[in-house]
Amino acid sequence: MQIGIHLAFQNLHGIPDADFHRKEIQIGVEAEAMGFDLVGIVEHHFTDYAACPDPIQALTWIAAKTKTIKLMPAAVILPWNDPLRVVEKAAMLDAVSEGRMILAMGRGAARREFKAFRQELADSREMFDEAAIIIMEGLEAGVVQADTKHFKQPPTEVRPRPTGWNRDRMVMVSMSPSSAAVAADYGLKALRFSQGEWEASMPEINTYRSTFEAKHGKKAPPFIISDFIVCHEDPAKVAEHTDKYFADQFLQVVNHYEWGSDHFKTIPSYSTYVALGEMTEAMGGPTKAYRGFIDGNLIGTPEVMLEKHAMRTSMVGEYDMLANFSFGGMPYEEVYKQMKLFADKVMPVMKG
Repeated sequence: MQIGIHLAFQNLHGIPDADFHRKEIQIGVEAEAMGFDLVGIVEHHFTDYAACPDPIQALTWIAAKTKTIKLMPAAVILPWNDPLRVVEKAAMLDAVSEGRMILAMGRGAARREFKAFRQELADSREMFDEAAIIIMEGLEAGVVQADTKHFKQPPTEVRPRPTGWNRDRMVMVSMSPSSAAVAADYGLKALRFSQGEWEASMPEINTYRSTFEAKHGKKAPPFIISDFIVCHEDPAKVAEHTDKYFADQFLQVVNHYEWGSDHFKTIPSYSTYVALGEMTEAMGGPTKAYRGFIDGNLIGTPEVMLEKHAMRTSMVGEYDMLANFSFGGMPYEEVYKQMKLFADKVMPVMKG
């Protein structure tokens, strides 16, 4: 089992962006010393929800400060990035980090970000599907070329030349039935965020696995689960931190993606967001609904977290994990305290 950290750059601390970015990115450096296997960094733009416009650039800083931890943008949002530039930047980070790069790709879902990049949310499915093939083939062959609806690229050799790339080093965010189908078809490992009870996701997960095996003649790899983590020895502290920090970040998610907005209903590939909006509304709005999402994440004392892990494993099978400790404006001394407790008491048992 591979266990990493997930940095979301959610600046609800009320401190200047430059100070915040330095504090947030340092978590990725410290993670190696605590024994984490990889560090993943999101791509988001323009707001406090998640202010990291270039995860590969951020990972380059971490690469220079570390020796062994794997480096994964989680994820590069393909409709907002030129495929040729993605291949170039991935190849460069992989070269300077001596092969530690893993590329995760996503298609995005926030209307405000698409608007700023002058792209249509309704085109995201097509744009992702086209760009992913261009990028995967570019990293495998060292030459980027395209003649698709959304991308025109004459054959161009990439320098530094990509080395050692295959689909085992590529990941796709898979939070909808259409994305799960594409991930299986392309032979990619799937990354899923914890959003409620896992039992509801099993039909989609099982379809991904069976499609992957039928298409590629081998067992699908364990998917990656991204969890929000609250980890304390004291159950009262778990409840206090969950009600404050997890609730605040959940509200940010609902507002950023506009859960419940009618615009998702006209785009079939975003049906999951329609369902999430309806679920949130049925629970009484985001200030109450966040409690319905707690059980899906690893939140609790070390003992409770290990019980949740055992129950999850019995349902979903083997999985890898990204743990998000920094969210909702949580003070950094609390972030490090929980990381250390998780690394000492929880992670060895999960990996063992």
